[in-house]
Amino acid sequence: MENENTPFKAGLNSGLILGLISVVLTYVIYFVDSSLLAAWYVGIGIFVLFIGLIIYFGIQYRNSIGGYMPFGAAFNFSFITLVVAGIIGVLANILLFTVVDPALPNVLVDAQMETQIAMLDKFGAGDSISSEQLDEMRTNLQNAYTPFGQLKGFGFLLIGYAIFALILGAILKKRDKSLDF
Repeated sequence: MENENTPFKAGLNSGLILGLISVVLTYVIYFVDSSLLAAWYVGIGIFVLFIGLIIYFGIQYRNSIGGYMPFGAAFNFSFITLVVAGIIGVLANILLFTVVDPALPNVLVDAQMETQIAMLDKFGAGDSISSEQLDEMRTNLQNAYTPFGQLKGFGFLLIGYAIFALILGAILKKRDKSLDF
């Protein structure tokens, strides 16, 4: 029986690599300046890096299986990669927020509140927000950093992962045109 490299196995390997990169980046950013974990531009930068790495790993996988990959295999590879990396990232975040630095969620909530209030002020709606609404915003943000909030957020991320896997599958697929009649 030959050792076949399936989209699941390749996605699992790529997901482990991306997950470890995610953990390293998160902890490096935490040690450099923990408030950067709440910065939107850091999140966008990491997201772009991960999409680029998934495409790179996907092309490597496609080349390893003969240079052609149907959309289904490309989708499966991308989705498994994202899910595995996401699970590792969530577990690392739960560890960071509950064991390494339990005070970190409050720092991040404060940074996010400042950003949201500044954005509301930019649109002229800052004065119309009541203190009850601000308290509710703060509570919702704090709940997102609990272990249950992290797991709940990951559940919603699965929908986003499926959408991105569809897009990545379309990018990574390559059909053998010599088989066309």
